[in-house]
Amino acid sequence: MAEKNKKNPTEEEIKDKKVEAEESGSIAEDTPEADKSDEKNESTKKSEGKSKKSRIGKKSKESDKIKELEDVINQKNDQLLRLQAEFDNYRKRTLKEKMELTKTAGESLLVNILPLMDDFERALQSMSETEKEDAVKQGLDLIYKRFSDFMKQNGVTEIEATGEAFDTDLHEAITKIPAPSDELKGKIVDVIQKGYKLNDKVIRYAKVVIGE
Repeated sequence: MAEKNKKNPTEEEIKDKKVEAEESGSIAEDTPEADKSDEKNESTKKSEGKSKKSRIGKKSKESDKIKELEDVINQKNDQLLRLQAEFDNYRKRTLKEKMELTKTAGESLLVNILPLMDDFERALQSMSETEKEDAVKQGLDLIYKRFSDFMKQNGVTEIEATGEAFDTDLHEAITKIPAPSDELKGKIVDVIQKGYKLNDKVIRYAKVVIGE
């Protein structure tokens, strides 16, 4: 009977074995292998966190670099616009100076010719007082006309004076005399020496007499 009982365990023995097996499984869960698995998972999470922070930091640096490059580009564009404006102003100024030089080219030569014009006019006026028409008078008249045409072609024009209102920008008052009429008061009644302009520039003021 004793041997038969050993071969057939009782229900209590079976329960005891189940409890031991469950405890043994619970202990197995707390083994070093389980701890290693938890550490590995934690390490993976930390690595992923570092990688995410690294990507964020990299994007931030790239954004800062882009902004820096945009600032440099804007600065260069501003410098380029300034240089273009300065060059445009220089070109306009140079063109204006060139035009002025073209207009007044040979000014000193033309000014020196003016006394010759005066002499011709005086000679013609003196000859006009004689009734005799001779070849000399005709020759002087022809030369004077040639001189006048030459001066006009080079932009020299006579300043209007007789009967005009006195203008300090065009006329030089030599003296004043009583006006022959009320209409000529404050106006030019006589011209002592003709004045001339080269284009818009006065090269010799007209010397005049003003009525008062």
